[in-house]
Amino acid sequence: MSQEALVVVDVQNDFCPGGALAVVDGHKILPLVNELIATFDHVVLTQDWHPDQHSSFASMHPGREPFHSVQMSYGEQTLWPDHCIQGTGGAAFHPALRWTKAELVVRKGFRRDIDSYSAFFENDRATPTGLAGYLRERGIGTLTLVGLATDFCVAYSALDAVRLGFDVTVRLDACRAIDLGGSLEAMTERMREAGVTLA
Repeated sequence: MSQEALVVVDVQNDFCPGGALAVVDGHKILPLVNELIATFDHVVLTQDWHPDQHSSFASMHPGREPFHSVQMSYGEQTLWPDHCIQGTGGAAFHPALRWTKAELVVRKGFRRDIDSYSAFFENDRATPTGLAGYLRERGIGTLTLVGLATDFCVAYSALDAVRLGFDVTVRLDACRAIDLGGSLEAMTERMREAGVTLA
């Protein structure tokens, strides 16, 4: 498995039950995610890492509610409850996640004026996180993605990884979705059409 990496997406307190942007049953993936971490030689984690007053927070848009959309300079942006604020308990990895094996933690969403779903690019689809270069320099070309949420950060990461030439599998049994207005079905179909292996 030396040419393969497991990418664990945003398994953080705010995306688990009781968190600010809780994904239903988000915590239930932890036993399987931990099993997978144990079997991979290379593990990368992503961490949503927003500054306070991030532009994607509904609280920054008077009269707008969470889960509504607005137009930003880079396109349509879903507004979210304040979540995963830098240095808070909500931004921390879930305490049951066996994350210490990770060789790299990619923090995303730390630029105040742009959100970031993908592990590879900000939401402008152009500003890189550096993950692709890191993986290529390590000789890693095959990725398995797990985490939260299937239809946002996992799916956007998978689509970008395929676009960048990686061989990508998403373990759907080790993911959970927000499913906002049919987003799970839509993003699952986009991944399938792009050539992501859905396992």
